[in-house]
Order: sequence, then C-alpha cells, then structure tokens
Amino acid sequence: MNQRQKLANHLRNCSKNLLLDQGLQAHAAVVRMGLGLDLMLNNDLIDMYGKCGRTGTAAVVFDKMPERNVVSWTSLMCAYLQDRNARGCLSLFVHMRFSASKPNEFTLSTNLKACGILGIPEIGMQIHGICAKSGFECINVVSNSLMDMYAKCGRISDAERMFSAMPVRNLITWNAMIAGYTSLEGNGEKALLLFRKMQIQGEVPDEFTFTSTLKACSVLGAIRQGSQIHASLITRGFPCWVQTTIAGALVDLYVKCEHLFEARRVFDQITQKNIISWSALILGYAQEGNLLEAMELFRQLRESTQVDGFVLSSLMGVFADFALVEQGKQIHAFTAKVPSSLDLTVANSILDMYLKCGLMDEAERLFKEMHSKSVVSWTVMITGYGKHGLGKEAIALFDKMLLDNIEPDAVAYLAVLSACSHSGLTQESQEYFSRLCADKRIKPKVEHYACMVDLLGRAGRLKEAKNLIENMPLKPNVGIWQTLLSACKVHGDLEIGREVGNKLLSLDGENTVNYVMMSNIYADAGYWKECERLREMVKMKGLKKEAGRSWVEIDKEVHFFFNGDETHQFIEKIHEVLKEMEKKMRAEMGYVPGVKFDLHDVEDESKEESLRVHSEKLAIGFALVCGGFEGTRTIRIFKNLRVCGECHSFIKGLSKVLKLVFLVRDANRFHKFEDGLCSCGDYW
Repeated sequence: MNQRQKLANHLRNCSKNLLLDQGLQAHAAVVRMGLGLDLMLNNDLIDMYGKCGRTGTAAVVFDKMPERNVVSWTSLMCAYLQDRNARGCLSLFVHMRFSASKPNEFTLSTNLKACGILGIPEIGMQIHGICAKSGFECINVVSNSLMDMYAKCGRISDAERMFSAMPVRNLITWNAMIAGYTSLEGNGEKALLLFRKMQIQGEVPDEFTFTSTLKACSVLGAIRQGSQIHASLITRGFPCWVQTTIAGALVDLYVKCEHLFEARRVFDQITQKNIISWSALILGYAQEGNLLEAMELFRQLRESTQVDGFVLSSLMGVFADFALVEQGKQIHAFTAKVPSSLDLTVANSILDMYLKCGLMDEAERLFKEMHSKSVVSWTVMITGYGKHGLGKEAIALFDKMLLDNIEPDAVAYLAVLSACSHSGLTQESQEYFSRLCADKRIKPKVEHYACMVDLLGRAGRLKEAKNLIENMPLKPNVGIWQTLLSACKVHGDLEIGREVGNKLLSLDGENTVNYVMMSNIYADAGYWKECERLREMVKMKGLKKEAGRSWVEIDKEVHFFFNGDETHQFIEKIHEVLKEMEKKMRAEMGYVPGVKFDLHDVEDESKEESLRVHSEKLAIGFALVCGGFEGTRTIRIFKNLRVCGECHSFIKGLSKVLKLVFLVRDANRFHKFEDGLCSCGDYW
C-alpha cells in the first residue's frame, strides 16, 4: 500500500473516531510529502475537520483546492450542517450549481435536511424538482429526506404522498413518517396507527421508532398505549435502561400522563441518566406542586452532571407558571455560578419568571443588565408590561426595540397589540395593526385580529368587532368568538351575545367554557330558563368545568386552595377572617356580596357562603391569618382561571378598608388592587 493510501485510511479513521490531534498530524504529513493538492486526501481532510467540529478549517482546505468533485462539495455541506449552519449548507449548494460538479444523492439528501431544519419548504420543493429530473427521487436516501423535509416544514400531506408513492420502504422511511406525525400537533393518532402498521408488515422497530411513538403517546395523554409499548419493550428484552433516549421518553410519558410513581420507578432503574430524564421528572414534581422533591432532585442533578441551559429554562418556566418566587430566585442565583448563565435563553426565562411573579422592578433591572437581547427578550418584557396594564410603557419599549434595529416578529406584534388591548389604547393598537398588515415579512394571524376584537369590545363597539371577524381573510377560531362573547357579557348585549353563543356551541360544543359564558349572559339579563337549559345541557353531556385553584406563598412555602376547599389546617380561621372582613366592609363602605354571580335558586345567605369559598378568597384569607403582607403591605395571589366578578369587587373593597395592595395574577392578566380601584379598569 502506498503512502497516499495509508494517509487516506488514517484520515478516515481519525474522522470516524473524532481523533482531531492525530488528524492535524496527518494533515501536516500531507503537506510535508507534497500531497497538498491531492483531490482524494483533501476530501478526506474536509470530512475529518467537519466531523471533529472544525468547520472553518474544513472551509479553508476547500477554498485552496485547485480541483473539486461532488465529494468535496458534499463533505463541506455536511460539515456546515453538523455545525448547525443550515444556511451555509444551502448557500454552498447554490454555488455548486454554477460549478462543473453535479449533485449526487448524498448532496441532495444533505440539503433537504437543511431545508427541514430551517423550515423552508419553497427551497425544498426546488430541490425536489432537481431530484425528479435527475432520477434520484426514487433512491431511498433521497425519498426519505424528501418526506422528512416536508414533515418538518409542516406539509404533512406532501410527506404522506411521498410515503405512499415509495415502492420500497426501509426502517428509516417508517421512522421519518412516524416522527413527522409526532412533531405536528393533532397527528399523534396517525403516528400510533403507523407504528402498528409497520409491525404488521414485518418491520422491526428500533430505538428511534419507540422514542417517537412514546412521544406521540405523551402528547395524546395515551397512557394505556404508552404502557403497552413499555411492556413490549420489556418482553422483547430491549435494553431501555441503557438506551437513554427511550428511557427519557418513558419518564416523559408517565410525567405527562400524571403517573409520577411509574415515572420515578423508570427513572430509578436508568443506569446512565441523561438530562432529558432528569428534567422531565423534576418538572413533573414541580407541576404537581411537590416542590421539595423537585428541588431535591435538582440538587442531585447538579452534583451528578453539568446542568445545561435547557433544564434551567424549563425549570424557570414552571416556576414562572406557578409564580414560585423563592425557587425562581434560587435558580437565578445558581445560574450566576455556571457557564449556562451566559445563555440568552436562560436569561429570557429568568426575565419571564420575574414578570409572571409580579416582580416588575427585578425584571426591569435584569433587562437593563442584559448585555445582548434578542427579539424574544424584548417581547417577554413587552408582554410583561401588557399583563400588568402598563400599555404606554409596552409601546415605548416596542418603539425602542425598533430603534435598536431589532425586527419584530409575529409574536412581538402580538405582545404590543395585547398590551394595547389590556390598557384600552384603541388608536395606538390600530396604528400597530396597520404596520403589521403592511409588513411583507409577516402574515397577521387570528390572534392579532382577536386583540383588535377585544379592543373594539372594550369600547362597546360590538357590531364593528363582529364585522371584523366575519370579514377577516382568515378562518375565525373558537378563541376569537369567545373574545367577542366576553365583550357581549361586559356590555350586556344579549342580541349579539346569543348569536355569537350559538355559533360557539356549534363550533365547540364540548367546551364547558362556552356554556358557562353563555349562561352568565342569560343570567345577567334575567333569562333564568335559558340559563338553566344550558346548565342542564352541560350535565347531560357530562362536561366538567376546570376547577378553580389559587395559591399564595408564605415564608417560602406555597399553599394551594381549590373552590370549596375545606382541607386546609387553618380553614376555620380563614372563614372567620373572611367573615370579619365582610362585616368591616359592610360597615365602612356599604359592601354587599355580589350574589348575582352565584345560582339564583338558593337563598342569599347560602349564596354568600358559596361565594366565600372561592379559591382566591381562601388564599387571601390565609395570607391575612398569617400576616403574609407584613413588611411589604402587598399580598400576591395567583389563580389558574379568570377572577370572578364578585371576588374582583371583594378585593377592591378589601384594598380600601385595609390600606393594602393586592396583586392578583389570573389566567388573563395582573390585577393591582389599591385604594378600592383595580388597574384593569374593571374590564378583564
């Protein structure tokens, strides 16, 4: 074997085993032996540097080559793709088209992957055309890549057509289609059906098949099917305790289906736990409210492995959703000690946490201290201002973002429109909506129109709002009709409310919220028979309303309350203090409980008792019992649903008689109650 072939074999070994140091020595030998212009060796060098993460060096070798072939171009494209530079890969493909080299199946497959990563179906379709003309479309590696590209770009019907037309399918084909279904919302059932079909046809699933299928079960909440797959893995003798991706998918399945005992049992059996299984279980405990166990697991994770930005961001997301201030602050302090603190995603998550916890000062301070800001950073802050009813500040920040040459995306526009909506800034919202419609880069979505409907509804311009929905260039969804129905309730418009309500019930007759909103409109108008008819329909259909839940943090411990909750150890004292507050409010300001917000066919005294056990009142009562406001004069309460009308009136009155500030975050926004007034202006 000559020296040239020995060097080629050595470079290929370095590439396969990621031996960069030996590869560098081999490169030096190539130059020393006068083989620096050899086509085969240069191709091997490009491949070696690309596999070892030295894309820049690979590009230098490529640029110096006097002669290139399809292997040269494809090797560098693969290097760019491995380096997460999909655009660089596609750019190189364009340059190759002007060279003497013609793409082969691997060139085309690599660039189809780049299109899938970037979500650019238009370029992918152009490459598809090249594949068809050159005859490569029928080769498995290309057809699989075409199908995968269409699925990742959200064009599932095109992916299905490719799948159906393929004369020969291999395991990669089935895996790509199942993964495509799994990644797109609403296609989980198809993924499971395809999983069954592939086995009927004699194809044996591998770890990628099982991982995607378990993910589909997680999304669907299909615990029965997921458990069957788990049992199948055990009976097949599949080493899932060693296969970390499958083990992580199993933990995630049981967590998502709220089977934490099974999730923990799987987790404890994993020999090499990866970051996915750790984070899934930690988030499961946190979402269940078992914060002590979640934080203990996080401590163990820190000791056993390097915590990455994904885990930190995910944990911050949970703490933000549950408004767990102390836990969020602990993680913020931790990020300052690890390299992940430099991760912009983590910084954005911390910012979001402070805003969702109602700590505006901390959020503003962090935002100012951030060395770099993405459009996400600005959007998080604009959204926070909007949720707090600070519409003018949100607009000023949006304008400053533009001055800093940050281009707004669809989410940023939604944030500023939502902020205008929460603050009733009709003229300003119309200006930004016009800008959005004129922006060629972005297409307005239903959610953008919903903000305009909400603003028109707030102003009592219900007919205009209805006309906007009926004439917009998009198909209205349930949410935008619910927005209009809510405005009809606020303004007591029974005529439009009835029409919108009937439309909603025909579109989404299994959603309890629609029946409740409609029955409330009838109740406010005194149409009790219609109100009762809707409530009977709910009972007949067996529909359940989501339970109201509120929580408050006292001395670093979170206390949860449900509507009608009688389980708390201080419940008697809570009822006593609430009755005392009602008595004080009656005497000082003539407060009368809003019994109209409860059932009409029971005595007023019973109605008052029923209203007194609403979850947000119980949480406030507990804070008063514990003196949870001492030192701050602010009580922070959080609720999973919108605050009801009676509780809203009650907290307004309480803020006046107690000279306290109540900051209440509901499902829609923050309410700052102070001196008998609310920041929402009684519209929420």
